[in-house]
Amino acid sequence: MPTAEFMCLDGEIVRYQDARIHAFAGVVKYGCGVFEGIRGYWSERERELFVFRLPEHLERMRFGMRLMRYAEIYPANYLADCVLRMLRANELRENVHIRVIAYLGGDDELAQTGPVGLIAGALPRGSPKGVTTGIHVRVGSWARLADNALPPRVKCTGNYVNNRAAEIEARQDGYDGVIMLTATGKVSEGSGACLFLARNGSLHTPDLASDILESITRDTLIEIAPATIGSAVTQRTIDRSELYAADEVFWCGSGQEIMPILSVDRIPIGDGRIGPLTRALQERYFAIVRGADAERRAWLTPVWTDR
Repeated sequence: MPTAEFMCLDGEIVRYQDARIHAFAGVVKYGCGVFEGIRGYWSERERELFVFRLPEHLERMRFGMRLMRYAEIYPANYLADCVLRMLRANELRENVHIRVIAYLGGDDELAQTGPVGLIAGALPRGSPKGVTTGIHVRVGSWARLADNALPPRVKCTGNYVNNRAAEIEARQDGYDGVIMLTATGKVSEGSGACLFLARNGSLHTPDLASDILESITRDTLIEIAPATIGSAVTQRTIDRSELYAADEVFWCGSGQEIMPILSVDRIPIGDGRIGPLTRALQERYFAIVRGADAERRAWLTPVWTDR
């Protein structure tokens, strides 16, 4: 599906074809953009579009802008207003994937810090097929970039050349996706999603020192796991061989949601089917994002209520 007709460029609502930046802008020349992918879920019961954990996404973007030494750090309320006005301009009443990029726009040298621009758009988008069918992945040969090289905590556009190389390799080899290892050979994450594995009824995920993005979906699952599956999540370093020994493996992210992994390197995970812990977390997650879980209502920003 194409991006919705209206976008927000530097605070102004413009048509898709008019959301332009210069070809020599810093974001084009040097990959100097900080972005977020955010989900919005339509509730037919409430006739409302809910944006999931919008403040947390925008604070992560602001952190990225600070670490990239942007001359201007947009206030959170300005970022939120741009996103919500863009959604309303498009009259969106369906599931969407929201894309926001704070970018360097000037034609200057490598060390430029401004001017800073902002663009927000939305793509009508349901859940990927793999959420219900599961996927088959490989461990990639490209190492995940290290924190002292290009900090993976920052969703910088330039960082994703690393992810792209690993993803293309996996797809050309006939897999649905890729798991990346750190430079020291420990499990890091997927090309655009954080990873969990279950062993003997317990859930584990690579810790923050494993060169992962500080994923908001990952944080969501860590928060809800104890009440949902009766077990807290252990954050630790994970060996590659543990993937093959796991009972269940899945990855998660705003775009991928919660996606079961059925095999790694053509070795079946467990019995090669979606496991009970994965299913339980999927059910709770989708109840939350669609507004059906009163306990986590604070995680939702309504688009149409109280305009």
